[in-house]
Amino acid sequence: MEKRRRELENAAEEIEQLFADLWQVFPFSRGMRRGYRPEADVYRTEDPPSLTVVVELPGVDPNEVKVIASPQALLIAGERKRPKDCGQYQQLEIEYGSFQRQVTLAEDVDPEQATATYERGFLTIKLPIAPRPAPAERIAIVVTSR
Repeated sequence: MEKRRRELENAAEEIEQLFADLWQVFPFSRGMRRGYRPEADVYRTEDPPSLTVVVELPGVDPNEVKVIASPQALLIAGERKRPKDCGQYQQLEIEYGSFQRQVTLAEDVDPEQATATYERGFLTIKLPIAPRPAPAERIAIVVTSR
């Protein structure tokens, strides 16, 4: 059941990414898109086993970014604010606005041990992989008759 739920969450994330990519392919539609959607990479490392999520957040104040972790997902939310007093715009290509990005994790993590750092426009979140419970011993059950 858990595997099926993750497959559905991964499919939803892939569909969201396809639509985001579509906006990039058709430039005429860029003006219709509103808001900012940061890009994210996720990779697994060993020693110690962990998942690392890197989110591209240039121009975002790291003190105003919210990061919420659960054992199976990560939520990153905030806002990239348009600079004030820029004069009269002649061209608008940079996306600004509130964002919320959910990343479904391939393995269970320990959110209480997670750390996050922000450097040069990149937010890096390290999530230790949760230890797996020890497999239960096999126990013989004696069958009796009444």
